Amino acid sequence: MLTVMELRAGNLCEFDGILYRVTAFQHVKPGKGGGFVRLKLKNVEQGTVTDKTLDSWEKVPEPPVEEKEMQYMYKQGDKFVFMDTETYDQLELTEDEVGEGYQWLKEEMAIEVLFYQGRPVSVKLPITVDLKVTTSEPGIKGDRVSGANKPATLESGATIQVPLFIKEGDVLRIDTRTGEYLERV
Repeated sequence: MLTVMELRAGNLCEFDGILYRVTAFQHVKPGKGGGFVRLKLKNVEQGTVTDKTLDSWEKVPEPPVEEKEMQYMYKQGDKFVFMDTETYDQLELTEDEVGEGYQWLKEEMAIEVLFYQGRPVSVKLPITVDLKVTTSEPGIKGDRVSGANKPATLESGATIQVPLFIKEGDVLRIDTRTGEYLERV
């Protein structure tokens, strides 16, 4: 069992035998009374979105998922191709199955694919990834209005905000949970 406070965006949970992916999590602590959690849940099989409000002390059943290490190979059309590192079998997942983390995928990256009742439902990314900056305009000295940040496009295609000193070719460590720049590697 998982406590509601352990749930975060991207986690899987089960209600009434139906598998859901948490897409939004908000903890609310009113001035009077106990806190509660608002969840936005996406049905993994049907794709429908449901809102659920639970008390912060409640527990939810953890779905019986299997983790299998696989290697991300490439993107083909709207499918992401993964290879089993033991059997060399290839598996194609859609953007919905990969989830929000698709923008951090890098070719030959080892990740965990989650299987529910024998079929793939999600991927579990590492907490940080190192990606190379492909395009970034030079920072303007003295520009402090923008908070000393500028946009940079990474080799995976994602665009993030980085400090002014970052230039093309730099390798950056990115937090996959928040999408924020952590440091230059």
